[in-house]
Formats: sequence, structure tokens, C-alpha cells
Amino acid sequence: MKHIRIISPSGAIDPSYIDGATARLRAWGIKVSEGAHARDARGRFAGTDEERLADLNEALQDESVDMILCSRGGYGMQRIIDKVAPVTKPIIGFSDITALHQLSGINHQPSLHGIMCKHIATLPEDSEPMVALRQLLAGAPMEYRWESHPLNRPGQAFAPIVGGNLSVLYGLQGTPYGLSKLSYQFPILLIEDIAERHYHIDRMIRNLRLSGVLAHLSGLIVGQFSDCEDDKLMGESIYETIKEAVADYDYPVLFNAPIGHVERNMPLWLGRTARMEVTDSSALIAVDGIA
Repeated sequence: MKHIRIISPSGAIDPSYIDGATARLRAWGIKVSEGAHARDARGRFAGTDEERLADLNEALQDESVDMILCSRGGYGMQRIIDKVAPVTKPIIGFSDITALHQLSGINHQPSLHGIMCKHIATLPEDSEPMVALRQLLAGAPMEYRWESHPLNRPGQAFAPIVGGNLSVLYGLQGTPYGLSKLSYQFPILLIEDIAERHYHIDRMIRNLRLSGVLAHLSGLIVGQFSDCEDDKLMGESIYETIKEAVADYDYPVLFNAPIGHVERNMPLWLGRTARMEVTDSSALIAVDGIA
């Protein structure tokens, strides 16, 4: 029986979501435990830095734990990332958990960018993210086919997927946990965000361009930019701003992937070799199953 430990390494969470997620996972035949401070609240954080770090490191070092589910994102990982034990098992989450995905990549450990306790507790059992998560936790292959977007750039790539929340990635630039510190050569980059101004998204994507990150990719997956309004003074949409930033490169680009701060947030393996195929009519992202 797979054993998942729920922890809250960033923001405080409504404990009812932990209860709901625990019930759902147990119904799937998964053993569930939780960190000592998973339900704590200290301002916006789920306990002190020391308490959140202790839960995370204990889960990483507990040999009985197979995977770690972060209860939610929010903010807090960047305060403790430099004290986290080596990541030796898959971590599930997104948003602020992007920092842990970066550390996972540095430790050569695949991780799962996907829904956390709130959505596991509240989404219908037959919703796409729930069905996909259950299948991936069981070791099934990951294969998504999505409709084409007018801004997509056709092509093929065969490389690990990295990345996640653009703001978190931007905040880690110039640190030992930035994208340039990953050992993957020419990965596929995933970006998504929430509640950011258009010009700030431009600033962040230009940072990735100026630092050489965008020049050393095999592909780009652009997820959802929720609650991010197009700025008419920029003279283009947010997606067009991103397309302009990668115009000099020839790798495939996939826009409007259902990944990010939305209910239809499809789980995506990071750090495992993926196949990306973008045509004029569709897009494919696939990863083999786990034996």
C-alpha cells in the first residue's frame, strides 16, 4: 500500500480540506498520515519556519513514506528551502511548491506538479484532474492531448519537464535553486501564474531570456495565467508577450495548457523524460508509466 504524508510547508490551510483529501485518498487504497504541524496557523504561515521545516524533513527522512502531498501553496518555501534535507521521494503540489520542485530537480528526483488538498477534497471524482491524479499515483502513463492554440509553435521535444509558477522561478533566479542550477540539458519549461500584472510578467520572462534560460530549452509549455489581465498599454496580450520573448528560438511552444491556478489543473510529471508534440491542430504531452 502506497503511503502519502500530508504536510503544510507554506501557507496555513483550512483543516477541513486535509480531512477531505485524506478521506478521498484512503478511498483510493492509499495510506495517509500527516505532519505534526500540518493544521497549524501562524499568520499566513502553517506554523513557524522551524515547525514547517521539521515536518518536511521528517517526511523526507521517514522510509515508510512513499510520497509527500503539500496541503497548499501560498508563501513560505523560500524562507526554508536552504535547510531542506535531500529530496529522495516524489513531492506533489504547485504554486509556492515550485521551490520544492526545483530542489527535487537538483536532487535528480521526479516530482508531480498537481492539485493539492482543497481540490482533492472538493473536485468531483470523475473530474479530469482527479481521474488523472489517481491514475498517475497508481503508476499509469501520463498522456494528454489538447486542442491547438493560435499562438502555438509546432515541433517536437523529448526531454524532462521543469518549472512551475513563474513568480517563484523568478524569485529563485541567482540562487542555488534557480533554473540554471538544474542538471537537465535543454529541458521543457512549464510556466503559469496568478494575479500578476502584465508588465511584471514581461519583466519575469525577460529575466529568463536575459539570463540564458530561454535559449537552452527543448520546449515551452505555457499554462494558465489566472487573474492576470492584459494591459492595453503593452499593445499585446500576455500570451503574445511570452511568444515575443521566445521568438528567436525554434523549439515547440504550447499555449493555454490546463495547468495552473484553475480547477482543471492537470497533474504533470516533472523531472521524468516527456514527449512533447505540437502540430497545427493539436498538442501532445506524454510520459511513460512507472513499473
